[in-house]
Amino acid sequence: MFTFLVAIVAMAVLELYVMIKVGSAIGAFNAIAILILVSIFGLWLTKHAGFAVLNRMRVQIDAGKMPTAEIIDGVLVLVAGLLLVFPGFVTDAFGLVLLFPPTRSVARGFAMRRIRARVQLFQIRRGPELPPGPDNVIDV
Repeated sequence: MFTFLVAIVAMAVLELYVMIKVGSAIGAFNAIAILILVSIFGLWLTKHAGFAVLNRMRVQIDAGKMPTAEIIDGVLVLVAGLLLVFPGFVTDAFGLVLLFPPTRSVARGFAMRRIRARVQLFQIRRGPELPPGPDNVIDV
């Protein structure tokens, strides 16, 4: 939890630093206008990427397959949308990069490896195998 809090504070400080640098270079009004336009355009891109992921998910489900990659893509698109909503050049850059399919597939591969490393497989122990035939019926 402490690491998460430090990361949030560090990100806020970095965002303020970049905003001040960009604002002093192009003007405060222009910097704010760019942030607003990037957020609006990014949300529009997020909406279209999200619907594309939903369509791919439907195709996988209709084919009888588990849409594992599509679920992770959906989460990544959601994270990209959240990053684009927060004002700041750094979060907008990460959000836009995460929306592009090639970089999203790299992030998906990283996420899948991370999830596999954290998931523990549990096997349910079954009783002794019974031989096939009429003798394996148990009446209660």
